[in-house]
Amino acid sequence: MKSKVHGTAAEALDGLLFDGMSIAAGGFGLCGIPELLIAAIRDAGVKDLTIASNNAGVDGFGLGLLLETRQVRKMISSYVGENAEFMRQYLSGELELEFNPQGTLAERMRAGGAGIPGFYTKTGVGTVIAEGKDHKEFDGETYILERGIVADLAIVKAWKGDAQGNLIYRKTARNFNPPAATCGKVCVAEVEEIVPVGSLDPDAIHTPGIYVHHIIQGEHEKRIENRTVRAA
Repeated sequence: MKSKVHGTAAEALDGLLFDGMSIAAGGFGLCGIPELLIAAIRDAGVKDLTIASNNAGVDGFGLGLLLETRQVRKMISSYVGENAEFMRQYLSGELELEFNPQGTLAERMRAGGAGIPGFYTKTGVGTVIAEGKDHKEFDGETYILERGIVADLAIVKAWKGDAQGNLIYRKTARNFNPPAATCGKVCVAEVEEIVPVGSLDPDAIHTPGIYVHHIIQGEHEKRIENRTVRAA
């Protein structure tokens, strides 16, 4: 069986990128973001991307890199803050934005990965989120239809992984990574450490290797989004 392990992010993404593609990206703010894969996508120069991610990093880092180079056509996100360029492009009409409540976005990814084309939720009923969506009543309550997300590519960041692609995330860095990993037609993971097959406790694995097609190990910057300190 062909090895899933690659030496660099560019090698792991080779042959997977094309203009107009959709990408599901794990991470929350700068926590657990696939920063090496994002940088490789920037360097590849693909454009007109639709990216489903909680937010778009910050100016100059994370998905913010792809906004600066105008490679993103549309964001499917929950949060615009912390990124001035994201906000500027959205308000000026340069960037299409599909707002999603965070729980709805996570469930859309999870549903897509589970083969569920859509689901009904009360979240967003009576707001602009519900405009143009199918409404149904269940037990006297109104719900709106949300579609599952199936992306051309999923990119995720994990703490540990093995050569079969089994992944473990660390604490809050798990965030959107597990549902994002499952909803891509192809999933590429970057990890801090690749460990021998069999060394991971099966009960501790968050993303089974069946979902992961390519994996790399790398050094990560781990920036802090907002550093708050008290006077000594």
